[in-house]
Amino acid sequence: MNYNILKAGAICSLMAILFGCSSYLEEDLKSSLAPDNTYTSTTGFEVGSTGLYSLARAEYNTWGEQGAYMHNGACVYEVLQISTDLCRMGKVRDGSLVPFAELTLNPSTRFVESYWNWAYSLIGSANELLIYSEKNKNWDYPTDKAHYQAEARFFRAYAYRTLVYLYGDIPWVETVQNPFSLTFERTPKKEVLGHIIDDLEFAKENLPTNPDAVKDGKLTTWAARHLLSEMYLLRGDSEDYKKAEENALEVINSGYYKLVKNRYGANASEKGDYFSDMFIENNQNRSEGNTESIWVMQFQYKTVGGGVNSDDWTRRAWNPQYYSIDGFSLADTLGGRGLAQILPLKWWIGVYGTNATITEEAEGNPEISENGIFDKGDVRNSEYNIKRNWYFNNPLTPNKLGQKCNIDDKTWQNGQLFPALTKFFYGKADNLQLTGSYKDRMKFRLAETYLLLAEAYIREGDNAKAADAINEVRRRAKVSAIAASEASMDFLLDERIRELYGEESRRFTLVRTGKLIERARKYNPEARGIIQDYHALWPIPQAVIDANEGAFPQNPGYGK
Repeated sequence: MNYNILKAGAICSLMAILFGCSSYLEEDLKSSLAPDNTYTSTTGFEVGSTGLYSLARAEYNTWGEQGAYMHNGACVYEVLQISTDLCRMGKVRDGSLVPFAELTLNPSTRFVESYWNWAYSLIGSANELLIYSEKNKNWDYPTDKAHYQAEARFFRAYAYRTLVYLYGDIPWVETVQNPFSLTFERTPKKEVLGHIIDDLEFAKENLPTNPDAVKDGKLTTWAARHLLSEMYLLRGDSEDYKKAEENALEVINSGYYKLVKNRYGANASEKGDYFSDMFIENNQNRSEGNTESIWVMQFQYKTVGGGVNSDDWTRRAWNPQYYSIDGFSLADTLGGRGLAQILPLKWWIGVYGTNATITEEAEGNPEISENGIFDKGDVRNSEYNIKRNWYFNNPLTPNKLGQKCNIDDKTWQNGQLFPALTKFFYGKADNLQLTGSYKDRMKFRLAETYLLLAEAYIREGDNAKAADAINEVRRRAKVSAIAASEASMDFLLDERIRELYGEESRRFTLVRTGKLIERARKYNPEARGIIQDYHALWPIPQAVIDANEGAFPQNPGYGK
């Protein structure tokens, strides 16, 4: 999406497009295609559906390219990790991250606006497809209408999910305004969640059942059920926890998915383990042997329809700037050119085998140990999944070549060297300066479904079943099972880190469980003294408030 369109069309991009200003699909379709002459056949709706998948992936886009929507700043995904119990900024001060690390964000902060903009862009395009699907009579098959409506309603629900997590009460809109109106009101969060659940229940009934019969990256009923489990947990009415349980169990017991427990796919004969296999390029999709992936976003390298340089900078955010140390040179085996925009907190990743200390993070928390939260032998903490040993690799410094470079507090704080998540190691010998990850991203996978099931059981007060669900994941990791008495919400949140570090939107998980403020204060020395209760929500973008003709109240803590 052209940057000038976003700037010059602030009202459209932050309010109008959100309610149907037609649409971000037209950036690529140009003047030859419009809804009236595109949504006239199954082929036209497939074009529209492809646009929805593209917009959904644009959640991770930074600077654009090829007409893509963008957030106009690096590391957008990292604002959902920073100031939680997972990571901190350190001395690498990326300007777009600073307000979220220092908790100085305000209604005009870039990502506060762009996340709103992205979500309502997706909603507006989904609404447009749904409206035209009711008008169209020219379908190839009788099931086509329900299928494309199911995809559109899934993506509408997915976008609203982000909005309620970040902003709380937000306008629910399911039409295209004509004539356009600027008199919107904030719909209560619980009401929006009801609409989200309705959309996902429809998607659940009308998306394909057999994941082997769809193309890589395409939605199935199981993706809808996985997300339904999460949304029932978020709404949290008395009967919702049972429904969250039921939807998670439907995925688990479907017969289509199983936890990856054996080596497979690309590099299966090389050094590694079955957990690290899931994050190697070309191992994310079901067609590539991954039995755990439920929904995979398609960012594949040098593939039509795949990723561009501005997509998914997670690798650059998490990986250290090792190459800034004399004796190192850029290497694809070391993850390429990381920027260390966020640093893993020592309390969970541990400092074992390094010269770093945990004193600062352990203040008031004596249970923090140098081994972090991993039990001995945990596959997820193996050398293939968290790189703790770094060796000089630059042949131009032969006196250092092959020697170990120690991690200490200085290299960690400066972002030069620290235990690194190999999930995001990605470099290409043909261009080691590559910015984007260029690797398909597992958005939903079965291990998380088990952990959602455990969350439902904990909320229902059935800790024995919660322990059983958690232990399915722990057995795969080759660590001891826990007893029912240990199956607390805090243990579950720790287990989600062990399993999903860097994958999940950690802010969402902590907001859903009501633990964001508590755990940030306990574990994150950067956030400990500044995070306030109101930081559980972001402010409503100022452009939205200014554009609306009626009263549109701001979230508490951020002014009027």
